[in-house]
Amino acid sequence: MTTPALAAAAAERAQTIRQRADRPSQRRCAEHASARATVRAALSGVQVREASDTGTLEFVGRASVYEQAYEMWDMFGPYTEIVTEGAGSDSLARADLDVPLVLGHDQLRRLARTTTGTLFLTESADGLDVRAPALDPADYDVAYIAPKLRSGLVDEMSFAFRIEAGQWSPDYTEYRINRYDIHRGDVAIVGYGANPYTGASVRQPAAAPPNSRARALLEIALAR
Repeated sequence: MTTPALAAAAAERAQTIRQRADRPSQRRCAEHASARATVRAALSGVQVREASDTGTLEFVGRASVYEQAYEMWDMFGPYTEIVTEGAGSDSLARADLDVPLVLGHDQLRRLARTTTGTLFLTESADGLDVRAPALDPADYDVAYIAPKLRSGLVDEMSFAFRIEAGQWSPDYTEYRINRYDIHRGDVAIVGYGANPYTGASVRQPAAAPPNSRARALLEIALAR
């Protein structure tokens, strides 16, 4: 549904933007100017489970959902954004892909990383899937987030990236991201998301070592 704010922003955008392929200016995930430009989403089945043979924790989730509209903001006001299925395929195919799994987009709170072989990113028809198969439960940040994922207090993810190609709809109310670059961006566990379709959670096999549950105390920093 087109709201008055969406229509007013689109009218200004149509008068200012020279080409429909131009990227959003001052793109952000909320109205206030200091908001980050990350895409976030919830309820995509993110889980953490204990590996019975190693005592480590496995994290699986979805950092973005494709072909699902969510609200974003630019210098003119609100608009709808959609990530096209397969938009990250070129970036994910890089041999030197460097992406960490972090808490709240904080680059110093890293849980896993593609360059160390501890994080794997793949695309499905539904979105950007995340798997970290061997998180160390003794790591402070891992211990901080696991109980919150298990209890459902935290169940969303987000990803930070750079838009490489996209296009505005003819009425300038919607922007579609056709190609993005996630190299040196991140995938993050967050408190709330702009895209209401991603998610995060924790699961644990019955044979998990008794001490690993006690050590798994982990909490998420809220996305800025």
